[in-house]
Amino acid sequence: MPRTRRSNSYWSVFDLTGKQSQLDQLEREAAMPDFWNDSVSAQRVMKNVSSLRSEVDGWGAIQQQARDFAELAKLEDESLRPELESEIQKLESELQKRSFAAMLSGPFDHDDAILAIHAGAGGTDSQDWAEMLQRMYLRWCESRGFAAEILDSTPGEEAGIKSVTISVSGQYVYGYLRSEKGVHRLVRLSPFDAAHRRHTSFALVEILPQVTMDEADVEINANDIKIDVFRSSGAGGQNVQKNATAVRLTHLPTGIVVTCQNERSQTQNREFAMRILRARLVELKRAEREEERAVLRGEYTKAEWGSQIRSYVLHPYQMVKDHRTDFQVGSAQSVLDGDLDGFMEDHLKNTAGGKK
Repeated sequence: MPRTRRSNSYWSVFDLTGKQSQLDQLEREAAMPDFWNDSVSAQRVMKNVSSLRSEVDGWGAIQQQARDFAELAKLEDESLRPELESEIQKLESELQKRSFAAMLSGPFDHDDAILAIHAGAGGTDSQDWAEMLQRMYLRWCESRGFAAEILDSTPGEEAGIKSVTISVSGQYVYGYLRSEKGVHRLVRLSPFDAAHRRHTSFALVEILPQVTMDEADVEINANDIKIDVFRSSGAGGQNVQKNATAVRLTHLPTGIVVTCQNERSQTQNREFAMRILRARLVELKRAEREEERAVLRGEYTKAEWGSQIRSYVLHPYQMVKDHRTDFQVGSAQSVLDGDLDGFMEDHLKNTAGGKK
């Protein structure tokens, strides 16, 4: 009779007893009479309770399934074999997904994310490439059941986009997406070249954690922010805003500029812009710390624009290769359709349990 394979390695990834202990402690804390006196802290605790409860219940259900299958296998009833093999395959697939998620242990891995794409060198081709990447990530979000909302977008002059900022929400979104940060390179026959020659295009992908105020570890002084409002750009006609609802924030100490023009309400746009600004400041602080540690270790190398993390080759052959891990696939179209899990998982396994 069939048996579940590699089950011990899967269980070792997730400490169910330890997680249950954390959950019990947080639930005792939530039951205290003065728990909601500090609403910000209480909301953070309840968010952790919800996340832990989902993990514990999910892994507990899988363990119970494995025990049930083991008992059925002991019956040695060959008529049960086809159904058991089918169910065990489903269990293996679910175990792989959950063991991957269990490795997401970075400080912001449980948070939502800000995904930004910027066209690089290459003119119209790069702007078209940036839009292809936007489609790829939106398809990936859809396949994962994550909510994605475009907060700001600047169209290209002839085709594609110059830049786009997307809010992505769901469990462990930042943990999954952070492996995508960096320069992405495309090699193809250009549809914008009359001679149909091969072109190389570049686009920069930024991944920022959507942290709450109490998690941000950064201070934003209202006097340090310049706020401009303007009319949202549109395609004309009814799409053009008659009122100034778009918002541009300039953080004077760092020079960081954030725009948001997706919402019809100026208040909503300002709220989203502040969220993006906070995420950029958190990332700037984290990058400064990493740079300092790298200098102390004697390992610091400035990240240049041309140091792409991944290449997508559509001509003269098809291949997508991650240059950090050497993981590659031959079906470029499937990757561009959102099949990114293999790259994310391989990168996570190669970065010390996902903590880098």
